[in-house]
Amino acid sequence: GTPVGPQSFAKMAQAHGKPAPVNEDPEKLLEEAVKVVQRESFQMKRCLDDDKLMEALKHASNMLCELRTSLLTPKTYYELYISITQELRYLESYLVDQFQKKNPIKDLYELVQYAGNIVPRLYLLITVGAVYIKSKQAPSKDILKDLVEMTRGVQHPLRGLFLRNYLLQSIKEELPQVEVSEDGTIQDSIDFIILNFSEMNKLWVRMQHQGHTRDKDKREKERMELRLLVGKNFERLSSLDNITVTSYKERILPSVLEQVVSCKDSIAQEYLMECIIQVFPDEYHLQTLHAFLDSCGRLAGQVNIKSIIISIIDRLATYAQREASSIPPEIQLFDIFSDQVAQLGKARVDMPTEDAIALQVALVNLALKVYPTRPDYVDKVYNNTSALFAQRGIERVEANSAVCKELVKLLKTGADGYPSIQQTLQLQHYVPLYGVLGSETRKDMAVYLLETVTKKETAIDSVEHVTAFLELVSPLLNDQPGISAQQQVAEDPDGFAAEQALVARFIALTTSPTPDVLFQILSVMRKQISTGGDVRIKHTLPSIVFAAFKLVGVYKSLEASDELWEKKIQKIFSFCHQCILALAKAEQPLLALRLFLQGAQVADAAPCEKSESVAYEFMSQAFLLYEEEVSDSKAQISAITLIIATLENISCFSEENYTPLITKCALVSSKLMKKPDQCRGVALCAHLFWSGKVAESSDEKRDSKQVLQCLQRAVRVVAALMEPPVQAQLYTELLSRFVLFYGKGVDTITPAHVTKMISVIEETLAKVDAGEEADQIRGHYNAVLALIKSKKASPGSGPSYQDVQLP
Repeated sequence: GTPVGPQSFAKMAQAHGKPAPVNEDPEKLLEEAVKVVQRESFQMKRCLDDDKLMEALKHASNMLCELRTSLLTPKTYYELYISITQELRYLESYLVDQFQKKNPIKDLYELVQYAGNIVPRLYLLITVGAVYIKSKQAPSKDILKDLVEMTRGVQHPLRGLFLRNYLLQSIKEELPQVEVSEDGTIQDSIDFIILNFSEMNKLWVRMQHQGHTRDKDKREKERMELRLLVGKNFERLSSLDNITVTSYKERILPSVLEQVVSCKDSIAQEYLMECIIQVFPDEYHLQTLHAFLDSCGRLAGQVNIKSIIISIIDRLATYAQREASSIPPEIQLFDIFSDQVAQLGKARVDMPTEDAIALQVALVNLALKVYPTRPDYVDKVYNNTSALFAQRGIERVEANSAVCKELVKLLKTGADGYPSIQQTLQLQHYVPLYGVLGSETRKDMAVYLLETVTKKETAIDSVEHVTAFLELVSPLLNDQPGISAQQQVAEDPDGFAAEQALVARFIALTTSPTPDVLFQILSVMRKQISTGGDVRIKHTLPSIVFAAFKLVGVYKSLEASDELWEKKIQKIFSFCHQCILALAKAEQPLLALRLFLQGAQVADAAPCEKSESVAYEFMSQAFLLYEEEVSDSKAQISAITLIIATLENISCFSEENYTPLITKCALVSSKLMKKPDQCRGVALCAHLFWSGKVAESSDEKRDSKQVLQCLQRAVRVVAALMEPPVQAQLYTELLSRFVLFYGKGVDTITPAHVTKMISVIEETLAKVDAGEEADQIRGHYNAVLALIKSKKASPGSGPSYQDVQLP
């Protein structure tokens, strides 16, 4: 383009726009400013395309004048800034092309300094200066120093912050990063960025003290919107290639911390300290930890020092866990941070209790991650927390308060941090600290602890630790002040059942390498659980009974090595007997009946001197419960079915004891309230006379006469019914049993019996009205006929079916 002197350029670059009205809406102002930018940028590009540089600079200056406004919010000013700086990239590209054509850039660098208004002047100066550095026509360090000093000319906070951000962004790729050079060194780059950061921070802090006090909240919000501009200096510093721990420790961090501490602004200090933590490498923090923590102690009283300390603790804890070998042995992180937290507590006596506990949470995390083999560190934190509560006169913390939430977090961290809850219970000061919680919170914690234990599936194998754990979860085992178990069931039956199921799962996980210790544990559990009332024990006591039954098998396996094994088994059965009776008294007769039957089978499976007497006692108790407590017809048939099935599978009874028991089953079955139940019960008794066993013989009873009598008695019961569909269904079931026993070789059952049953069913089905029910019955009947046909078609080694007459 045509050469133009400084005075001519200054005149060309004067802004002619009118100042905007004070009460103008920022969004409307932004819209108008963007229109100006679009118009002037279009003219600038056209002039550059025509090689009219001076004309282009005039339009660029006019465009940049829009950034002189003080009426935009940070958000709208940022949008305008982005719009303009994107257009300046076109100018920068043009200038780069010019210096590549060997055109000197120095004159232009000096020329733009004569622009009439300081804001456009400095933006143009930075744009040309960045190109000047790229051209290598002058030492980079001199241009950098010139630019960072010249930008001091804009002291308006908003305009100054964005101007310096433009400076940092424009030259970020041109900063010298070598140790020795005439053009500039890494030290020059560090000095440049630190000086730019210092000036930006001053501008940022100054925003707090402008305007009326009633606008304080608005100003603080605007400052938070602009904080990233200041933080970008740290990002640029950390990305320099040749930064070392030494240069960070001796030059960068001291300068940065001096600026942070001296600004005495809580918003700036809190944000910048967090920036330092997050931006610079963990290795640097390890080597400068004392200097950083010392600066924390000199921050303004309004600074949330807790967040800063927690952030650096968590950062280094994660690093140490990831790179354990990188922590020098002389750097004892826990001791350093523990001492720092203690000093903070003394220096800031007005620190909220929840903040003080939050610091302890961070220390526990550090100890668990970095020093997993040092439980004394974790215990020290719990001890210090207890001392804190005592010092502040806190005996109970209010549910859902900030203090309560932090304390719960502290306790949960200790429970989660170890593979087994038993390791947590070994901490001397954990359980006492737990006592500070209120009853409502203790219940929530009890649920959490049980969920943690059952999820990890790790057992507690000592009486001492089980006792301690049961104390921690006692809100789920006993009534709490103000609400009984009955009230809880009425208000939330599903929730109550879920809580008790957790307790039951915990009991089921209980184990010990020593059977005697396990029995002691079960005894302790039973004692604690039995105090919870009838509503609870129906959920929890069965787990103890089953754990005890399992222990019987363990002692049986020790028969050769433990001469007292029989006495111990007797003691366990007595223990189980008491537990089951407690369930019966708690109005749980069916549950107790089932457990007595289970106990009889366990006694049968562990043969010893008194197996028969134990099994007989358990069976007798089952019959007693049936007769005295079970009145519902459905429950009766279900119970007698279980009793019969249990007797069929037990072989420890002598003939003397077995006969009364099976006779009792037949008698009870014949007295069931409903005739269909009588039929099914009596038919089931047939199995006891055929496949039942007694101690005197290894063979089954095989009493053919009694089998036939049971089946015929069942047929007579059905014949007395007056409903053909029910008769047809029951006859079909009995036909199945006749076929079954005939196939097993019961010699009293002949093909004539089977043929007779088929004939009776055919007659009965003829009386059943067509419908879905009839189809189901006939489907069952046809299936039995198909089985008989297959036997007739393929005779095997068993009884012949050839004489069975099919319809």
